Amino acid sequence: MKKYFSVLLTACMIFVLVSCASVKGNSGEALNLWTNEAPAKNALVSFVEAATDKNNPGYIPVERRIAVFDMDGTLLCETDMDYFDHLLLEYRVLEDENYSGKASEFELSVVEKMLEINETSSPVGGMDVEHGIGVATAFKGMTPDEFISYIQDFKNMPMPGYEGMKRGECFYDPMVQVVEYLQKNGFTVYIVSGTDRFIIRGIFYNNTVDIPFSRIIGSDVSLVATGQGDEDGRTYTFTADDQVLLGGEFLIKNLKMNKVSAIVREIGVQPVLSFGNSTGDAAMANYVITDNPYPSLAFMLCCDDLVRENGNEAKADKMYSLCEQYGWIPVSMKNDWTTIYGEGVTRIMPQDN
Repeated sequence: MKKYFSVLLTACMIFVLVSCASVKGNSGEALNLWTNEAPAKNALVSFVEAATDKNNPGYIPVERRIAVFDMDGTLLCETDMDYFDHLLLEYRVLEDENYSGKASEFELSVVEKMLEINETSSPVGGMDVEHGIGVATAFKGMTPDEFISYIQDFKNMPMPGYEGMKRGECFYDPMVQVVEYLQKNGFTVYIVSGTDRFIIRGIFYNNTVDIPFSRIIGSDVSLVATGQGDEDGRTYTFTADDQVLLGGEFLIKNLKMNKVSAIVREIGVQPVLSFGNSTGDAAMANYVITDNPYPSLAFMLCCDDLVRENGNEAKADKMYSLCEQYGWIPVSMKNDWTTIYGEGVTRIMPQDN
């Protein structure tokens, strides 16, 4: 990948500036699914070693060691053949026997658009909001726990496009190592995603990566009490007979600047590490590395693996260019990782379908 090699110099410069420390043995073991030559790995390890050494100018107090991660395409499979939350809505509307005949015309039209996008690869404007509304209405009336339980059943279905993997197992193993490595070094990890907050909770519940619900930030829908009816939440008082339900109203799509706003509201301090994979994460990445009182880095995954993953060379080239432009550190899924999903998982190539 031509762009991959053009940004090596930038990553290496960051590696030197952050710390001249070598990769420690335990760090190498913790990130052993990364190639030793990966610039992103070396930059991250050097950063963490400096951040945890009180005698290093790059030291960061534990309370300010905060890392934010996008989810889709950063921690887990993004689009084989669609986003997890898109596939969940498609299943709810088209295949769920308990919801048969209950889907609204709007929900049906949203799913039809999503299927058309998958067939033609042509984006449709406003789809983010329409999908959010569709999710809000299709699961209206469930308690959060019921919704999370529903997602567990969906997670146990086979993962489309792969053999040997379920929907809930599609985490990138090298990125799981990054999360665990940071947590072991005193970093607090948050998920900041465009996916619905409760869907994210369902994905991470009883799964590979240990992230508490309080550190999950996503798109939001309304919540209401069982007996609230149409009464405004400012005047209604929760009673002993009430439960909290999904209210059916879509509130906000957590992308771009909305991610920055959410970080400021919910975390309250500027993170020092950002991990993303798309322009939807650009604002978050720039926020982390702009006027930060502590050393900071932003990493972006580039989907350049066309064999082990449903990669896209054009998108990867674009991201390499953006990394060069904004000072983000690129992660090559093809060149930096020795595996993506681990042994026993195989991507079904298009000609095999």
